[in-house]
Amino acid sequence: MKTTKKAVISGFAMIGAAVLLAGCGAAPESAGGASAGAGASDYLPCMVSDAGGFDDKSFNQLGKEGVDAAAAELGSKTPIEVQSQAETDYASNLQNLVDQGCNTIVTVGFLLAPAALESATANPDLEYVSIDDTVDSDFDGQTDAPNIKPIIFDTAQAAYLAGYLAAGTSKTGVVGTFGGLNIPTVSIFMDGFAQGVEKYNTDNGTSVRLVGWDRAAQDGSFTGGFEANDTARQTAQALIDQNVDVLLPVGGPIYQSAAVAIRDAGREIALVGVDADVYETDESVKDLLLTSIRKGIDVGTKDAIVAAGNGEFDAAPFIGTLENEGVGLAPYHDWSDRVPAELTSKIDELKAQIVDGSITVESYLAG
Repeated sequence: MKTTKKAVISGFAMIGAAVLLAGCGAAPESAGGASAGAGASDYLPCMVSDAGGFDDKSFNQLGKEGVDAAAAELGSKTPIEVQSQAETDYASNLQNLVDQGCNTIVTVGFLLAPAALESATANPDLEYVSIDDTVDSDFDGQTDAPNIKPIIFDTAQAAYLAGYLAAGTSKTGVVGTFGGLNIPTVSIFMDGFAQGVEKYNTDNGTSVRLVGWDRAAQDGSFTGGFEANDTARQTAQALIDQNVDVLLPVGGPIYQSAAVAIRDAGREIALVGVDADVYETDESVKDLLLTSIRKGIDVGTKDAIVAAGNGEFDAAPFIGTLENEGVGLAPYHDWSDRVPAELTSKIDELKAQIVDGSITVESYLAG
């Protein structure tokens, strides 16, 4: 399914430099905030999931773990966490949390941003944390409400490393990727992955082919949602049928459907996870995993909630990068002995070059 987001991507590109300057710090600074007058024991953090649900072993689950860990550290009230079944639930779920007296509300995902902005504007005395969106609907480089803190991730940097790794381990010379929806927080993985494959080919004089994403068109293979279903399985199968032997699904639990297609293929195909180290979160697919492209969603969320619970809510955006370890590659785990030592060393070298600025990975967050 094709979803056009060019205006959104263009707007995000405008915020890159300003947000990076504000967001690369590892920890939030004191800014007072709505919780400043309340003790931590009276503080109530809350969260709304997107349609993937809190048991997605990925995006939503990491956010929930961050909120829960923050509440435990603060000794606050038990968090209220509401799961959305569809986009139509977002506004009502947010109002439900407002009505229950939440101090800080975390919203998970790009698609929740419009509802989060409406709720934050209507409730200026409450604090909001937006995971994976800057909430900049007018594209002026600023978050649209002063009581919203964005937590976002330049995952293109880590995906670049994964693309190079995939190209270097592929035996068929074909690697693939597909996503849930063609929105910036999904396509950033796919585009970074493509850049890594291109770099491998340039360095080694090879012609490893990527299917499922076209950098020039900024479009590719999408399932139309973030559910592990037969559509996701068929999308993965269509790539496998093109001789893919390393596959990157981007979109919460859709990797589970990809795993079904991989097992049905009856040949060795490596899976690349996203968001969490999926090897650690999902026992059922660990034997398939080459690596995962990690986001520090749990860490970023915990830090934001701990600060808010201590009366130090800081609305400055945080961007996870390789440099501040907000994004990264997971270990190769069971695949370690199948990744040549020289390739491992090269990945480490590329990471250092991205951190020191010798290599620029293109993304809407890179300026």
